[in-house]
Amino acid sequence: MNTMMRLCAAAVSAATICLSAPVFAHEFKVGDIGIIHPWSRATPAGAKVAAGYLTIRNHGSAPDRLVSITGDITDRAEVHEMKVDENGVMKMSPLRDGLEIPAGGEVELKPGSYHVMFMQIKEPVKQGKPFSGTLTFEKAGTVSVEYSVESMGGTADMSGHGD
Repeated sequence: MNTMMRLCAAAVSAATICLSAPVFAHEFKVGDIGIIHPWSRATPAGAKVAAGYLTIRNHGSAPDRLVSITGDITDRAEVHEMKVDENGVMKMSPLRDGLEIPAGGEVELKPGSYHVMFMQIKEPVKQGKPFSGTLTFEKAGTVSVEYSVESMGGTADMSGHGD
């Protein structure tokens, strides 16, 4: 095999490896807090709300609390909790005192559990069109994040995530 053929084979191999590698989750950090893969789902035309999901890791030795959220798709966002009441009915309610992130622990905001609720969204959220927001923590401060947007029924691809 001549040198040119070897170089072509090496280039094809490298491209194949790069294209088959998993998509890595995006991460953000403020103080001892790590934010892993903020994401949302696309919304249908006319929708008034959208949800946001992410994982929050506290690398510190003291608990912290998520106390405020913003999103450029709305003027009002809240952290909500989903839980089953005594009658077996799923209920959603805002966390008025924020969400505690334990020292050395993590909290996952995911469908059917804790999540960000973007209220009265300004326009539909579209798949593949990320949007920005901020998360404010009692101790760590404020961090800007970008939410990736999956399909309406989508779930986040967390392959390769770490923090």
